[in-house]
Amino acid sequence: MSTTLVHIQVVPEARDRFIAATHENCLKSRQEPGNLRFDLLQGEADPNHFILYEAYVDAESARAHKETAHYLAWREAVAEMMARPREGVAYQMLVAE
Repeated sequence: MSTTLVHIQVVPEARDRFIAATHENCLKSRQEPGNLRFDLLQGEADPNHFILYEAYVDAESARAHKETAHYLAWREAVAEMMARPREGVAYQMLVAE
Protein backbone atom coordinates (compact mmCIF):
# COMPACT_ATOMS: atom_id res chain seq x y z
CA MET A 1 0.00 0.00 0.00
CA SER A 2 1.23 3.49 -0.83
CA THR A 3 0.00 6.21 1.53
CA THR A 4 0.78 9.91 1.28
CA LEU A 5 -0.28 12.86 3.42
CA VAL A 6 -0.07 16.08 1.45
CA HIS A 7 0.12 19.18 3.67
CA ILE A 8 -1.32 22.30 2.06
CA GLN A 9 -1.47 25.82 3.45
CA VAL A 10 -3.80 28.11 1.49
CA VAL A 11 -4.23 31.86 1.63
CA PRO A 12 -7.37 32.72 3.64
CA GLU A 13 -9.20 34.47 0.80
CA ALA A 14 -8.88 31.36 -1.39
CA ARG A 15 -10.07 28.81 1.17
CA ASP A 16 -13.58 28.26 -0.24
CA ARG A 17 -12.33 28.07 -3.84
CA PHE A 18 -9.63 25.61 -2.77
CA ILE A 19 -12.17 23.36 -1.04
CA ALA A 20 -14.43 23.36 -4.11
CA ALA A 21 -11.59 22.56 -6.52
CA THR A 22 -10.20 19.86 -4.25
CA HIS A 23 -13.60 18.27 -3.69
CA GLU A 24 -13.86 17.65 -7.43
CA ASN A 25 -10.32 16.21 -7.52
CA CYS A 26 -11.11 13.90 -4.60
CA LEU A 27 -14.23 12.51 -6.26
CA LYS A 28 -12.42 11.76 -9.51
CA SER A 29 -9.35 10.37 -7.73
CA ARG A 30 -11.52 7.86 -5.86
CA GLN A 31 -12.52 6.41 -9.23
CA GLU A 32 -8.93 5.70 -10.30
CA PRO A 33 -7.74 2.10 -10.59
CA GLY A 34 -5.76 1.26 -7.49
CA ASN A 35 -7.20 4.03 -5.32
CA LEU A 36 -8.21 2.90 -1.84
CA ARG A 37 -8.90 6.27 -0.24
CA PHE A 38 -8.66 9.96 -1.09
CA ASP A 39 -9.80 12.40 1.61
CA LEU A 40 -9.55 16.12 2.26
CA LEU A 41 -8.97 17.12 5.89
CA GLN A 42 -9.16 20.67 7.27
CA GLY A 43 -7.31 21.78 10.38
CA GLU A 44 -9.45 22.70 13.36
CA ALA A 45 -6.86 25.07 14.84
CA ASP A 46 -5.96 26.54 11.44
CA PRO A 47 -8.78 26.33 8.88
CA ASN A 48 -6.34 27.31 6.12
CA HIS A 49 -4.27 24.15 6.68
CA PHE A 50 -5.41 21.09 4.75
CA ILE A 51 -4.21 17.54 4.37
CA LEU A 52 -4.94 15.26 1.46
CA TYR A 53 -4.93 11.66 2.65
CA GLU A 54 -4.14 9.48 -0.37
CA ALA A 55 -3.98 5.68 -0.25
CA TYR A 56 -3.28 3.50 -3.27
CA VAL A 57 -2.71 -0.22 -3.61
CA ASP A 58 0.87 0.39 -4.71
CA ALA A 59 3.40 3.06 -5.64
CA GLU A 60 2.67 2.68 -9.36
CA SER A 61 -1.02 3.53 -8.84
CA ALA A 62 0.00 6.57 -6.78
CA ARG A 63 2.39 7.70 -9.55
CA ALA A 64 -0.31 7.20 -12.19
CA HIS A 65 -2.56 9.58 -10.24
CA LYS A 66 -0.16 12.43 -10.99
CA GLU A 67 -0.68 11.88 -14.73
CA THR A 68 -4.47 12.07 -14.74
CA ALA A 69 -6.28 14.97 -16.37
CA HIS A 70 -8.19 15.80 -13.18
CA TYR A 71 -5.00 15.98 -11.08
CA LEU A 72 -3.21 18.17 -13.63
CA ALA A 73 -6.24 20.50 -13.82
CA TRP A 74 -6.44 20.64 -10.00
CA ARG A 75 -2.72 21.37 -9.66
CA GLU A 76 -2.98 24.28 -12.05
CA ALA A 77 -6.22 25.61 -10.54
CA VAL A 78 -4.96 25.70 -6.94
CA ALA A 79 -1.38 26.83 -7.54
CA GLU A 80 -2.20 30.49 -6.91
CA MET A 81 -4.16 29.61 -3.76
CA MET A 82 -1.20 28.18 -1.87
CA ALA A 83 0.51 30.21 0.83
CA ARG A 84 3.59 27.99 0.34
CA PRO A 85 4.40 24.92 -1.75
CA ARG A 86 2.49 21.79 -0.76
CA GLU A 87 4.45 19.02 0.93
CA GLY A 88 3.73 15.35 0.31
CA VAL A 89 5.00 12.92 2.94
CA ALA A 90 4.94 9.19 2.18
CA TYR A 91 4.05 6.72 4.91
CA GLN A 92 4.29 2.96 5.26
CA MET A 93 1.01 1.34 6.40
CA LEU A 94 1.65 -0.82 9.44
CA VAL A 95 -1.87 -1.63 10.68
CA ALA A 96 -5.04 -1.52 8.59
CA GLU A 97 -8.46 -3.08 8.73
